[in-house]
Amino acid sequence: MPRHNFQIPVTFKHRICFTRDAFAPGNSLLGEILTEGQGRRVLVVIEENVSAAWPGLARQVETYFADLGFDWRGLRVLPGGEAVKNDDALVRRVWEMLDREHIDRHSYLLVIGGGAFLDAVGYAAATAHRGVRLVRFPTTTLAQDDSGVGVKCAINGFGKKNWIGAFAVPFAVINDFRFLESQDDETCRAGLIESVKVSLVKDGELFEWIEDQVEALASLVPAALEECIERSALLHARHIAQGGDPFETGSSRPLDFGHWSAHKLEQLTGFSLSHAHAVAIGVALDTLYSARCGLLRDCMAERVLSVISGLQLAIWHPALDMRDPSGRRLVHEGLEEFREHLGGELTVLLLRDCGTGQDVHALDEGLVDACLDSLRERQAVLDAARPMPRVP
Repeated sequence: MPRHNFQIPVTFKHRICFTRDAFAPGNSLLGEILTEGQGRRVLVVIEENVSAAWPGLARQVETYFADLGFDWRGLRVLPGGEAVKNDDALVRRVWEMLDREHIDRHSYLLVIGGGAFLDAVGYAAATAHRGVRLVRFPTTTLAQDDSGVGVKCAINGFGKKNWIGAFAVPFAVINDFRFLESQDDETCRAGLIESVKVSLVKDGELFEWIEDQVEALASLVPAALEECIERSALLHARHIAQGGDPFETGSSRPLDFGHWSAHKLEQLTGFSLSHAHAVAIGVALDTLYSARCGLLRDCMAERVLSVISGLQLAIWHPALDMRDPSGRRLVHEGLEEFREHLGGELTVLLLRDCGTGQDVHALDEGLVDACLDSLRERQAVLDAARPMPRVP
């Protein structure tokens, strides 16, 4: 039988922008981006935690669009947090709004919020009319330096992280540094772990800069924080655009360094442990494993663990000791789930040096256990060294 093969080339423009006070009257960035797309109708959704932290935001957004003359379809404040990814309730709610307000492929949906909120709303946008234009405004460190600048959107399914989702390049991502003020200090600091991660696999100079600036970053000095976010976001976006596999059709996911155990750890804690804190532990584990298996120098592994601790992030969680009836740690199941999520051969990135990774296709379970035991012991020492709070 004859077979006909047709190549369908598709090109996307991935717009990543950095600004402050995007909705201020004199800031023309957003208006220029929307005008470029020649769409007129606009609907805005804001995560309720961001709205609560910034009481005047809704009015500011409405005033901004009134001055621009777009077909304003309103603003909605919706629940957020990791819980919105655990079912499709928020997705359906956004679908209903898009239908009611006649938001089509030539309209714009603006979403303002943290990573989980962006994921759920983004999935709704990607599947409504098979894709409406989405403009993301990430509001957390983690979303601005990593997830918000990516091309994935998803919710959890069957107890697994990001099982239901799509690849959908947003029309634009606008990192407004003013939004960082809407998160608490702990959340802000923890999100920097994705900057550490991408530096380890992509840019050794950035890791050395983070190492040098770790005290300023831990103290959330604005200049250091914003530079770290911008450099991290551009590394993530550059890999997606220029790495040769933007939609993950292969088996390698270098930007998921440390994530195989992190995703499983989130699941084991019922998603009560944040993604950032889980990734910190996952990066520590895969760094230590890289050294123990002979790929990475021990001194380099110590530097990485020191940076993680310097950012006041834990390298251990008790859920890592959860076991099945045979005594096997449950976190090991994360490897197969990691492979299955992408398909193909198991491929895990380990470190050869700062800024240089190496794909491997198997991990020694006994060595993983030894690394986990070591991380637990290290965390106990760190906890003991911390000053005890004064008793009134």
